[in-house]
Amino acid sequence: MKNIDLREYKGALRRESKAYRQSLPAEAKAKKDSAILRRLLALRQYQQASLVLTYVSTVIEVDTRELIRQALADGKRVGVPRCIDGTRLMEFYEIGSLDDLEKRTFGVLEPVPERCALITDFSKSICVVPALLYDLSGYRIGYGGGYYDRFLAHYPGYKVGVTYVKCIRRRILHGRYDVPVSALVTERYVNFLKSPALRRGSPRE
Repeated sequence: MKNIDLREYKGALRRESKAYRQSLPAEAKAKKDSAILRRLLALRQYQQASLVLTYVSTVIEVDTRELIRQALADGKRVGVPRCIDGTRLMEFYEIGSLDDLEKRTFGVLEPVPERCALITDFSKSICVVPALLYDLSGYRIGYGGGYYDRFLAHYPGYKVGVTYVKCIRRRILHGRYDVPVSALVTERYVNFLKSPALRRGSPRE
């Protein structure tokens, strides 16, 4: 493991996960997405949250549009990320509907700042975290931009990863400062995680 090229390692896992997701028939994906949504909505942490932070899904990701609609119907505030130009940072804005979104970075739908309020208070919130792959400890491999890594490093709330069973590995290599999610929700089960303490001076895993 000492001589492993992390960029190549993560790139191979990203390609593998994308290939699986792209191979899913639309009907099969829709069933999986619905099952994940049902399990997510049943979480005590979701039910107690007054603010739901979530990504807006692309075609290969676990669908979040229904989550957004349901959270708004449940009387919750919904926050969606917008990338800050020229940086690897993002901010969350409160939206009132999917109509408050526009296509921007990498073709992803993001909130229109002129219509939406910037969120600075994350109390009583839950964050739904995207990833291409998770492991059983809640560590993730995203798309490589580092936007969520930077946000999660300072986010105080409950973090939930949503993914398909086929996109979970027993263990993936991660850096000492990577932040795992608190729970994993799949189409088959929910896995509540106890994040391992990151030892000072521990090697990159």
